[in-house]
Amino acid sequence: MAPGTSVFAAILRSIGVPSPQWMAWLTISTEILSGIAILMGAFVSLVSIPAIIVLAVAIFTVHLPYGFISIKLLDFSGGRAQFGPPGYECSLLYIAVILALVLMGPSPWSVDQYRSRATAASARIP
Repeated sequence: MAPGTSVFAAILRSIGVPSPQWMAWLTISTEILSGIAILMGAFVSLVSIPAIIVLAVAIFTVHLPYGFISIKLLDFSGGRAQFGPPGYECSLLYIAVILALVLMGPSPWSVDQYRSRATAASARIP
């Protein structure tokens, strides 16, 4: 198991997630693959569902107790700021952006737009 994955699995184990190693890999894979697909504009409406589910689970299992404000300055020492745990507003922002992308539809340079043009062109060929 990769170091980052094992650390994330330990966090999942500490909050009581079943099968933490498998869930760590599933969560990381979902975030990476959904992010790449959204950047490319490929299958945005499809990959938005697991991405929003991951964000909602993060809100309710980790971030909710810390409230809405993410920047909580705990200490400033040695020229460095020490911040507390993040709230849930960043995850809400990501969900809003994903929903906006789905509702706006594909851009002219997206893979989804290319796919829809190719489908329309093949439907016109007798």
